[in-house]
Amino acid sequence: MVVCRDGSEEILLKLLVFAAALVPFAHLLWRGFNGDLTADPLVEITNETGIWTLRFVVITLAITPIRRASGWNPVIRVRRMLGLFAFFYGMLHFLTYLVGDRFASLDFPDGFVAWSTLVNLLASIWEDVAKRPYITVGFIAFVSMIPLALTSTAGWIRRLGGRNWQRLHRLIYLTGIAGVTHYWWRVKADTLHPAIYAGIIALLLGYRLALSIKRRKGSRVPSSGSRFEVAPGTPSASE
Repeated sequence: MVVCRDGSEEILLKLLVFAAALVPFAHLLWRGFNGDLTADPLVEITNETGIWTLRFVVITLAITPIRRASGWNPVIRVRRMLGLFAFFYGMLHFLTYLVGDRFASLDFPDGFVAWSTLVNLLASIWEDVAKRPYITVGFIAFVSMIPLALTSTAGWIRRLGGRNWQRLHRLIYLTGIAGVTHYWWRVKADTLHPAIYAGIIALLLGYRLALSIKRRKGSRVPSSGSRFEVAPGTPSASE
């Protein structure tokens, strides 16, 4: 294991990951400013932000297997950042859907946004969620990320307690499953890419399940004169 006493390795890693995670957003902005998006820019932005949301969810789920396989513990320090970027792109995805699909279809009385417009917008969203299955699971995926983003700080870990916090953050499994289902149902015919993401998520969830079973079996093995202990700060199997 590589140890960096002054923390410079961790800082550099976080800076690199932060910069890399912003590249898709910067690329979309660049294409937008240069008129390089498709004939329907909002659809293009919705599609791109949706794909990157799913990618960041997958990468976040892969962090623990990567750490265990490589033995490089500092990588665990960027997991929260990657999860927040998944929420960032998920928020952009939802907002572009809101503007391009729901908001644009509403009427604006007297040329401005009235309170009735907001009510109609919420009603329109709810109707769409209830009517179209791929919107339903997409909405579930987005909503499941909200508590994860809100409780991502160390302060919330202390408030909830480590075990309860870990239970809550298992919602990311739901996010991944709902997200890939949303993608699969959205594309309908060309399901190659959704199938690839589904396979990766299935492998990652299978790994987590196997790790959890192994850990539980290990905890039931009687020890002679000693007990199993987890060193402070060691990531749990549910991570």
